[in-house]
Amino acid sequence: MSSGLSILIIVLLIAIIVAIATVVILNKYFNHQIAELDALTDELKNLSVEEDIKRLKKMELAGKSLETFKRWQKVYQKVDTKDVGELKHILEQAAGLNAKFNLIKTHQLIKEATELLQTNQDNVEHSKQIFTNLLEANRDNQKHYAALSKDYQQLRKQILSQSFNYGNAIDQIEEDLATLESDFQTVKNLSGEGDHEEAKKVLIKIDTKLSSLKADLPKVEKFDQELKNVFPDQLNELSNTYRQMIKDKYKIEEIDVLEEIKNLRELVDNTKKDLNKLALTTVEKNNKEISTRIDSLYDILTKEFKARPFVDNNQDKIVQILSHVANASNQLVAKLEHVDQSYELTHGELAEARQLKSQVNRMNTDFDVDCQKIADGNGVYSQIENKWLTMLNNLKEIEKTEKRLSGDVDGLFDAEKIANDSIIHFKQEISLIYRKVERRQLPGKPESFIQMYTLVLNEVKHTDNELNQVRINMEKISSELIQIQEDIKRLKKEADEILNSADLVELTMQYSNKYISNPGIKRARKEAYDLYQNKYEYKEALDIIATALEKVEPGSYQRIEKEYYSEQEEDEEE
Repeated sequence: MSSGLSILIIVLLIAIIVAIATVVILNKYFNHQIAELDALTDELKNLSVEEDIKRLKKMELAGKSLETFKRWQKVYQKVDTKDVGELKHILEQAAGLNAKFNLIKTHQLIKEATELLQTNQDNVEHSKQIFTNLLEANRDNQKHYAALSKDYQQLRKQILSQSFNYGNAIDQIEEDLATLESDFQTVKNLSGEGDHEEAKKVLIKIDTKLSSLKADLPKVEKFDQELKNVFPDQLNELSNTYRQMIKDKYKIEEIDVLEEIKNLRELVDNTKKDLNKLALTTVEKNNKEISTRIDSLYDILTKEFKARPFVDNNQDKIVQILSHVANASNQLVAKLEHVDQSYELTHGELAEARQLKSQVNRMNTDFDVDCQKIADGNGVYSQIENKWLTMLNNLKEIEKTEKRLSGDVDGLFDAEKIANDSIIHFKQEISLIYRKVERRQLPGKPESFIQMYTLVLNEVKHTDNELNQVRINMEKISSELIQIQEDIKRLKKEADEILNSADLVELTMQYSNKYISNPGIKRARKEAYDLYQNKYEYKEALDIIATALEKVEPGSYQRIEKEYYSEQEEDEEE
């Protein structure tokens, strides 16, 4: 026998052994399942459920309770008389097939039995719960009935003893009590007939009604108090107060007070009818609206009361303030018109002053109208107070603006004097600069200096002419003076550079004599002399000779320059 065939035989033997072992194990497992299902099937016969059925039969149930009992009694009887036998038969079949090792069919029957058992277990459990509920319903209903009856009697006693607190709503409340009384009788009848489920429903309805009535009574008492006493008293007070205000020459335009009071009284009467019917949602909504509208009326009247003292106390003061500001406005316009003849008012000062004067005049006119309305009894004090407060703020701003305008033009006179003094000073300063250059007796003056000098002279002359015009634009002149000051600084700087350069050229030329034989120095001296003597380009001449000298003797020019400026500083200090 070959080794391959031996291996195959061994594999087949192992497979057969495994298969046999599996069949044996499943056979034992199925036997165990069948025994367990059989035991559970025996438990479906529930003695406690049968005992509940006997007790419920003795209770002589009726109505819904009886209907429910019969339905679930049939469900339990089907389990007891039919389904248990069917389960036993299936399990017996499964046991027989398992003994013959018909494992597939055995498994199917076990599955079928398990599902049927589960259904019956659920039915038995539900039946037990239903029967327990029915048995407890009577006892629970009795307890619930006793508790509700006690609450009802206490509430009825309270209502009857305090009926005066509920006004005409007491009639509807008593009707509700009668309905509750009838509901209690219905519960008695249903319980006596054995219909405990329906009795329970009625008890729940009674519980809800009692709770609602308990919660409503404080609201009824509160709403009745508001509608009978609070609102009518407030409306009477508002009516009397308003009529007296009319006599005292108050005027209210934002609402017709008497018409609003009339409408509110009608709403109070209609709401009383709703309260009598216990339409509490509507009553609560209406009472809130009435309260809000009454508060609004009080606010309106109070606003006028508070506004009047301000109007009465400030009328004369405002007359004085308006007179003062109007006079100041007239004076400012007259002043600016006079100033405008001599100065150009470049920022619209005169137009602004005239506009402010016009505003003050309009305020005067409006104020006179308000005073006449007050005298005629047509003035709404709160409106007048707001207008006058705004007017006072506006007058303060106008005064500030007018003071600023007056101050601005007052500065024009001082500015003109300063400008004239500046022109004199500038002329002197320019003359000094020119004479300083002239005294040096240089071969000539650089063209740039002459141009700058001429420019500054012309600027001073132009500004001087403007200052002598009939109407002066001081803003423009001030700007020109600033420019002249800057140009004079530039002229002085250029003059100093010319003089310093010329001096340093001479000093450097003298020092360079010691290197007269140096070709570079010779050329530089010649070129620098030409620039100095003939072209008057002193700074350029200095650059030429200084550069050449530095090449021959490094540091020599810096030394000359340093000594020169040191002497200059000493001369200035002296």
